[in-house]
Amino acid sequence: MRDGSTMKLKDLCDFVADQVDPSDRGEDVYVGLEHVTSGRFERIGAGRAEDVRSSKYLFKPNDVLYGKLRPYLDKAVLAPDTGICTTELLVLRPRSDVDPRFLVGLVHSPSFVEHAVAGTTGVQHPRTSWHHISEYELPDFDPEEQSDIADLLWEIHDAITANETLIETGLEAKRAAMRTLFTRGLRGEAQKDSEIGLVPESWVPTIVAKIGTVKGGKRMPKGISLVQEDTGRPYIRVTDFKDHRVRDEGILFVPRGYEEVIRRYRISARDVYISIAGTIGLVGQVPQHLDDANLTENAAKIVFERDDLVPRYVMYALAGQTCQEQIERATAKNAQPKLALTRIEQILVPLPQAFDEQSEIVAILDAIDRKIDLHRRKRAVLDDLFKALLHKLMTGEIRVADLDLSALAPNPSAELAA
Repeated sequence: MRDGSTMKLKDLCDFVADQVDPSDRGEDVYVGLEHVTSGRFERIGAGRAEDVRSSKYLFKPNDVLYGKLRPYLDKAVLAPDTGICTTELLVLRPRSDVDPRFLVGLVHSPSFVEHAVAGTTGVQHPRTSWHHISEYELPDFDPEEQSDIADLLWEIHDAITANETLIETGLEAKRAAMRTLFTRGLRGEAQKDSEIGLVPESWVPTIVAKIGTVKGGKRMPKGISLVQEDTGRPYIRVTDFKDHRVRDEGILFVPRGYEEVIRRYRISARDVYISIAGTIGLVGQVPQHLDDANLTENAAKIVFERDDLVPRYVMYALAGQTCQEQIERATAKNAQPKLALTRIEQILVPLPQAFDEQSEIVAILDAIDRKIDLHRRKRAVLDDLFKALLHKLMTGEIRVADLDLSALAPNPSAELAA
């Protein structure tokens, strides 16, 4: 980096507006905004030129396709091939001495996104422009440092996408395991036909009403808002539901003096929650440290009193395809879809009669969930590192040469343990 000097985006690349007719592009790929993921350097899939109409931009390998529509969405990818794209993507062609990988990193940096947003026009469909973003100013990085920055950012980016692939693989493995477990069980039994399809011969599809008691949550009194202050009385909303659990971040609390007003609408760590409005059909359990929290009116809870049931088994069964299809059919289709408590009571759950089999199925699915959660946590750490470095490197606040990158080196023993 040349001390004290700066350059602008227009010194690094040109906006290339070569418009073409898709019908003339034969086998070319087509890239739309739907193929560009926020915050990622590489596209996800592509369409075909023959399937689109109207003029498009032509792009070439190593061009950067930058999303001018709603720039706060942070959409930009490096093109690996030749193709055509929507005109909502600006084709930025790096100059001969500019590392294309550096350029795509630059347009994802927080300060660049902020600059692009500041230049938007239009209310319903805010767009930025080449005229505006071309004036973005940054430190005058020489070609060698551009490549050093790009190498580091892409290394972390690739680690993030690798974890995302592992997460998706884990989720698919879980879906496959659930399909098998809830139709074949673990005992190698013959299958029988039932109201919900094939199940092991000894299993009995049982309605929720015979498994537990369904109870609703409760909204705060009109005009009373939840608070961020920890009053000792957490209030769990549907937005807090995640991955069969409850997210700790963002939990709100019942304001002091109102605890008794809604004290009858609490959920225990043994109960199973199910969302009944908004995003319907989310199921899970609250962690022990949120035991006895208040529950939103947009969710219900299933309370268990039977000793021959594993509540967590019922949770997983309700998350399975068979029960989710029943939830979909039972949901009232109106302006504000809602799942009635009486409809929940009639959901048929594939139920092993043996407590041990229920417990073993839970252990298998919990193990898969732990593996998925491990990769989610790794991705979260890498995401935080990526965002911090993206900002600090592109603004010149830190230099690659000053960083200790030993923590990014592969650790075979750690990977094996994972």
